[in-house]
Amino acid sequence: MEQTPGQASSRPQSDDDALSDLFEHDAASSSDGTRRGARESGKRKRRGPKILLWTLVGILVAAVAGAGIVWWNVQSRIDAIETFEGDPGEYEGRPEQVVTAAGEPVNILLLGSDSRAPGSPSIMTDLGSRSDTMMLVHVPADRSDVQIMSIMRDSWLAIPGHGEAKINAALSFGGVPLVVQTVEGLLGQRINHVAVVDFDGFAGITDALGGVTINNDVAFNSSHMKGKTFEAGPITLTGEEALAFVRERYAFTDGDYQRVRNQQAWLKAVLDKMLSAETLTDPGKVNNIITQFTPYVGVSDSLDLTTMANLGFSMRDIRGSNVRSFTLPTNGTGMVGDQSVVFLDTVSIADLKQHLAADTVSEYQPTGR
Repeated sequence: MEQTPGQASSRPQSDDDALSDLFEHDAASSSDGTRRGARESGKRKRRGPKILLWTLVGILVAAVAGAGIVWWNVQSRIDAIETFEGDPGEYEGRPEQVVTAAGEPVNILLLGSDSRAPGSPSIMTDLGSRSDTMMLVHVPADRSDVQIMSIMRDSWLAIPGHGEAKINAALSFGGVPLVVQTVEGLLGQRINHVAVVDFDGFAGITDALGGVTINNDVAFNSSHMKGKTFEAGPITLTGEEALAFVRERYAFTDGDYQRVRNQQAWLKAVLDKMLSAETLTDPGKVNNIITQFTPYVGVSDSLDLTTMANLGFSMRDIRGSNVRSFTLPTNGTGMVGDQSVVFLDTVSIADLKQHLAADTVSEYQPTGR
């Protein structure tokens, strides 16, 4: 099992020891120490677009432990999360893990889609053969911030062993491991973990938070909530409204570009509220959020409970103001044969790769579209 990157070098060793002791004790006392729940949870009905927030689970788990909530309840829910193989193995030219004086940064790839699979036995079935939502969560070695980068699903690039294609085709060509290898080749960075998240769960999270307020930069009429207009400016969303807001693309002249911006605006609002002292010091609210979240998550087998919680604990000082989102730079859209594609801005991406290698992504300024 992969050890949490950077966990020993970015905080006092006593913190790790105390947290690990807690997990070992609770794992021993749990009534269900197996992955049986992952299979049982597959019977749940999952549908809707997928998006991100997996990193938050670690933060919330750490908050639960610190608040003294009944741990077995949280652990049993985490144990029920479906796992899958996400590591492509040591292929030729695979990027090495970045190591800095502060430790090791962490890269988490988040996948999802708008596919519908009512009653499907697996969140991976829900994901389907194409990934419509793809984001990279970069956590620097010093755990000072979080950088969230959206990758346009129609980005045109080389997929190992398959020539040039849209990046979301990698899933159908070779599953999650090939997606990881493709993104690693694109960014020159090792992906440490992968998560697939069903967005339906975040309607419940939005409601559990009492709604979230975003600054909507483009007014539009929803095609998912008939008669609903999302006005420009600050608006407060319920869970149902949040689903409609982040799914919309037909109302915009630039389609997926604005949808990605809206997803980022909603995510930022959720992060602001979830990482506030008001939320993290309320054991009941934290437990409720985890309860809402975990049925809709699948993770690579590298993200076990201890790894997740140690990562969250190392990020305990991060707040919403420390989170930035941006889109991998592109040069707009065009046609390749009969396919509408997004062309990548290779010059700006080369600059991004240098910042990733130096663990200075917070200093990177994206250009292009």
